Parts: sequence; structure tokens; C-alpha cells
Amino acid sequence: MRQLTAIEIDRIKLLTEKSVELCLIEPTETGLKKSIMDATGSVRTYLQTKSIHDFTQQKQGQDYKVFVKSTLISSFGIIPSSASLYRPITKNGDPRIWFKGLGNYAVANDILGIIEFDNELFVINITQLDLAKLLDEVSSNPLKELVNEINSISNEVSLELLGLLNQIAARGPIPAMLNADTAIGRTLETLLGIDINSSKKPDYKGIELKSYRDKRGNRKNLFAQVPDWNLSNFKSSAEILNAFGYNRGEDFKLYCTVSSLVRNSQGLKLRMDSKINQLLENSDKPAIGDFVVWQLETLHNRLLEKHNETFWIAADSIFIDGKEHFQYKTAEHTKKPIVTQFDILLDQGIITLDHLIKRKMSGSVVEKGPIFKIKPNALDLLFPPSNIYSLI
Repeated sequence: MRQLTAIEIDRIKLLTEKSVELCLIEPTETGLKKSIMDATGSVRTYLQTKSIHDFTQQKQGQDYKVFVKSTLISSFGIIPSSASLYRPITKNGDPRIWFKGLGNYAVANDILGIIEFDNELFVINITQLDLAKLLDEVSSNPLKELVNEINSISNEVSLELLGLLNQIAARGPIPAMLNADTAIGRTLETLLGIDINSSKKPDYKGIELKSYRDKRGNRKNLFAQVPDWNLSNFKSSAEILNAFGYNRGEDFKLYCTVSSLVRNSQGLKLRMDSKINQLLENSDKPAIGDFVVWQLETLHNRLLEKHNETFWIAADSIFIDGKEHFQYKTAEHTKKPIVTQFDILLDQGIITLDHLIKRKMSGSVVEKGPIFKIKPNALDLLFPPSNIYSLI
């Protein structure tokens, strides 16, 4: 895809501010003539995430073509359309997409936004349409109606969650449901009726929940992500543990924080390689050097997946009769992290990585991370302006 213009970026930001998720596609001159476009990786991921279509499950050939109801939105109205999704017999079956009527709607190299809503696809010409003008019009228009409906539904869930948090906070200090660092999150999730599981998906109807003890000044968890073992010299957490672990009582473990700024006591440090878009973990032992790798694109995708919308909930930790209680008191509501900032914050040591590796008595190795964390009071460096709510 070509580089976006400043105007196109502003128009995409305007949709993002309204809680509109979209993917982008750029028709070429050849594509418009042949009525065909490549379904790029971002388009395929978007359609799969929105439960519209999974190209990996689709067989090749015209007989297996799938059609999805679609609409092209213009400045004067709507154009009924249909999206055809298929994999040709030739070209290794590379995924293709086309929208009926697109040849009269766009010219070559226009940037088009694809938006899923209510199991239908809507196409917006980001290059040609004055989105700000259409959204600010007093009278109704198709774009304004679509954006307002999406925004209303998004706010409906967050307002519902905020109401539940207010009810929980009004109960006063609540006994921890277990004796562990994770008790604060487990207790809140139980109160909200959320099943405890290991899913990477957001917790409450698409909203991620992150609870923390307010007065500890702890870093906030962003997400966990294992390295790309195929690209790494070490091929497992067990190898990392064997190389850098230590004995603590009956345990052999590696519990440590790794930063891009300084080496830790194990001689470990993060290193950014912007030329190949990778984050590497490095040892000061010459025989080891760089030993694991993360693709920055993978980390960006995890950040966007995990924190598309998040409530960061602060609570006071209070001990009553020797038992920890939580008084949930504030919620910070963030949306749409700025992924380019993620790399900068990693490089500045504001985002760090925690290893939590331990060998069990049975000999098996468990890894709770690696967990990427951000320093306290640094959310505004990663997210657009947020809303902070008092719960008590």
C-alpha cells in the first residue's frame, strides 16, 4: 500500500476516535480494469476477526467463491454492492476480493476503508470523501448514521461496565478471593461473572480489564507474548531458564525484568533492530549474544488485539483482620493504542519485559510470560487521551 497522505491519516483518525474499526485496501489500475484486488494480510485478518470470512478454510476455484452483502458509501447516498471473496486456481490460490460497482466508485490508488457492521461490509473512499464535513452535517447521511450507530453500540458496552464497577465499589472493601498477586484481578472478574481462563481475548464483551493495587507503584501489564522460536537461537523457555536461571529455596527459576536501557543482574538486555523490525533479547555472555527474537509486527498486533479498548482499574489494598481486601476506586478508559509509540517506549525503557520461568519438582518448565509491562503513569504515552472515572 502506498504511503498515506496527511489528509487521509486525519480522516482515519476521525473514524478511530468514533470507535470505528476498519481495514484499508488500495485498488490498482490493473485491478480496477480486471475487477480484482489482492486480499492483503490486514484485510484477511480483519475479515476473520469479524467472523465474515476465513480464507484459510476456503478451497480454490470459482465454485467456492463466497459473496457478502456490501454497501459503497458516497457523499450523496449509498450504492448497493456485494463483496466476492475467493481463491483462484492459479497464483497459488492467493486470496482475492472485489466489490461490485467499485470501478465507478474509486480510481486507481484511492485508499478505501472496509468496515464491518451487523455482518455487512461498508466501503468508504477515504481519499475522496470529506469525512469531517459529512459527520458534522446537521442533516442525516449514510456515513453519519453508520458511524453514530457503531459509536453508540461501543459506548453502550463501556457504560454498562462502568455501571457494574460503580456497584462493586459501592460495596466497600471486598475480601480477596485468593492469596496471590493476581488476587485483585481474579476477585474483580469473579464479581463481574467472568469465567477464569487463559484466553488471550479481551475480558468483558470486547473490553480488556486490567486491575492493579494503586499504592504499589507497580508497572501495568500490557500482554504476554512468547518469542518467535523459529527465528531465535534458543528454542524454548527451558533453554532460557537453563542459561540464566538461579536457585531460590526449593525452586530453580528466572524471575527478572529486562529493559533496553541497562543490563539486569543476569546480564540480559533488550535490543531494537529497526532495520529488520525486530526486538531481540541479548546476553552479555559472548558465546550466547542475541538468543531470542520477537517480530515487531507481532507485538503490534498483540497490543492492538489486547487493548483495542481497556479499563485500567485501580484499587486500594486494605488488610482487615489479617486478610487482604480491595476497595476499587478509579477506572481509566483507553482506546486504540498508538503502535508507533510502542517501539519508542520499548527503546526508552518505559515498556519492559518480565520473565516468569520456573522448573517444577516434576522437572517440567512453566513460563507465565514473557510479559510486556509499562511504567506507572505512562498510559498517556501509548494511548490517545483517555477518560478517568471515579468509582466511589
